[in-house]
Amino acid sequence: MSERPPITLRDLAAIDVAQLRGVGDKKRTALAAFDVHNVLDLVTNYPRRWVDRTNEARIADLVPGEEALVLVTVRTVTKRMTRNRRTMVNVQVGDGSGRMHVVFFNQPWRERQLKEGLQIALYGKPDTYRGGLQMANPIVDLIGDRTGRIVPIYPQSEKVQLTTWEVASFVEEALRRCAERGIADPVPVEVTDRLDLMARGQAFASIHAPESMREKEAARRRLAFDELLRVQLVLVLRKRELERTSRGIAHDVDGELVQRFLEALPYPLTGAQRRAIAQIEVDLATPQPMHRLLQGDVGAGKTVVAVSTLLAAVQGGHQGALMAPTEVLAEQHATGVRELLGELRVPDPGNLFGDRPLRVELLTNRVTGAERKDVLAGLADGTVDIAIGTHALIQEGVEFSSLGAVVVDEQHRFGVEQRAALRDKSGGHVPDVLVMTATPIPRTAAMTVYGDLDVSVLDELPPGRTPIVTKWANGPMLEAEVWADVRHEVGEGRQAYVVCPLIDESEKLEVASAEETFQRLSNDELKGLRLGLLHGRLTPAEKEMTMSLFRSGQLDVLVATTVIEVGVDVPNATVMVILDADRFGIAQLHQLRGRVGRGTHESMCWLVTQEHDGGNPRVEALVASTDGFELAEVDLDLRGEGTLMSTMQKGRSDLKLASLRRDRQLVAKAREAAFEIVDADPGLEQHPVLLDELDLLFTDEDEDFLAKS
Repeated sequence: MSERPPITLRDLAAIDVAQLRGVGDKKRTALAAFDVHNVLDLVTNYPRRWVDRTNEARIADLVPGEEALVLVTVRTVTKRMTRNRRTMVNVQVGDGSGRMHVVFFNQPWRERQLKEGLQIALYGKPDTYRGGLQMANPIVDLIGDRTGRIVPIYPQSEKVQLTTWEVASFVEEALRRCAERGIADPVPVEVTDRLDLMARGQAFASIHAPESMREKEAARRRLAFDELLRVQLVLVLRKRELERTSRGIAHDVDGELVQRFLEALPYPLTGAQRRAIAQIEVDLATPQPMHRLLQGDVGAGKTVVAVSTLLAAVQGGHQGALMAPTEVLAEQHATGVRELLGELRVPDPGNLFGDRPLRVELLTNRVTGAERKDVLAGLADGTVDIAIGTHALIQEGVEFSSLGAVVVDEQHRFGVEQRAALRDKSGGHVPDVLVMTATPIPRTAAMTVYGDLDVSVLDELPPGRTPIVTKWANGPMLEAEVWADVRHEVGEGRQAYVVCPLIDESEKLEVASAEETFQRLSNDELKGLRLGLLHGRLTPAEKEMTMSLFRSGQLDVLVATTVIEVGVDVPNATVMVILDADRFGIAQLHQLRGRVGRGTHESMCWLVTQEHDGGNPRVEALVASTDGFELAEVDLDLRGEGTLMSTMQKGRSDLKLASLRRDRQLVAKAREAAFEIVDADPGLEQHPVLLDELDLLFTDEDEDFLAKS
């Protein structure tokens, strides 16, 4: 009889949990409430924590006021009604080191649940009560008589009667039945050896029933690596596929036009800009379409890099397009790019004078009539070299003669359909795409969220940009200094922003708070200065009017809600005051702060909060650093990666054990391994089990989403 092959994840997914001993209809329904339907779901339903019986969780070690977990035995249980008709269940518990009183309010069923002699784990905050310790309404885990040193505790729900030891016994039974054939380990041996990873079958056993905390950690690392590797394989497969199957343009990167442009700049490029331009030129020179992310903090000089990319297309006889998410931003880009280009002329051997003027046009939905007709004709016959606009650039009726390079500002508003539309607009070949973002993303996150793009980073500020000094006004005493600062700067001929508190619940409240702040400042702290008000309920024309008054210096102070977060550029503004700064996230505060420091004068940002006795880690991080990348890492540490992953819709491929925060090194290793595997075996034909896992665990939508996020 031939040896049967090891069990794959697909085999496990094909076995219904009802086939396990002890899982009847009731337990099956209870497991389904946790999305556990088959054995694969069961063995990847990992414990949410592990309790080490030998060195933690003793009553004697509890500290009043500090949350903790204890393993105890129930001694007595009584129930009574309080005066206001609430039930109160009192439980005496103990372990070898001491005893404790536990009380449950409004949970009458606890009397039936907690029988004398039962072993339970309690998680809660102990307080002193009548000279002893008491916990009120702790989380209860029924652990039964598990004998191991390390007790796994599974997610439980009071709604369905399913105890952690029942889940543990189902898992044990499932793994015992796998033991004979073993669990398939499709990750190449050279990868697991190099990274010193535990075998997969062993990892499943050890995460559910570890002998020690170290063993549990090693198991977690192995299974987390598998999760990250699968995500990276999908991204890398997609990336390589795109490179193989898309016809791009091999651009002429040694032309004279880009040289002329860079030489005419009033200041030298930073090292980071030179590096990014060199990376982009390597991409442009190959026939594969470029797909690159340009990350740079506010003011790091992304526009110069973007323009040199577009000019590389123009010098080879193609066209360039710059797409922005809103009309206001497109108009600002048009102004900025035209200023940068100055009198730049395109070398043209066919021209009598040896070169010709460069033609840059703006196309948004506001461009209408004869002007629009003229721009459209120029795009179609190739006389427009660079088009700047919104998504209007890829609408019906817009044709390019030969679109060679596209720069997209702020990626998250640029999806899959837009990419397809670009391909259709550019005569069958795929234009080179450079995506710019001013939101610094931690490296590990960028590898996961933008995994199918190559990444260039601008991490130096150009000369002539003045650093911004950030201060914290903690309470009303210091707030007086803020307004004195604003008056002083206005006296020197400069301008200021005041950002009103963020009110998530409603735009209406936010507008009211902005109006109230505007009234207060006009009549009190900033009386006599010229104030303008900007908020989300104004019409576009009203907003534009207020902005142009501020731009032209006819207003001293702009009081605004966060509508100014993106793209407002007034070099004469040198003070940013953010009220109730603790309501904003780090990334948002950093974006807002970037509105000042755009001119030659020293700028400052005041973060105003109610008085805090303790520290405020977000505000302190901003005071300490103006480096967006450093702040993004701090943010990841403070908030966890939930916020980051929420931009990636949850698919079945979701990371259960891997954390982009804790596993920074592992993400990079998984990415390296994915390239190594795919480059040696582009269709994963040598790795059928691995390919099958991707097929099993990712829906088509997941794959599309991951690859195009």
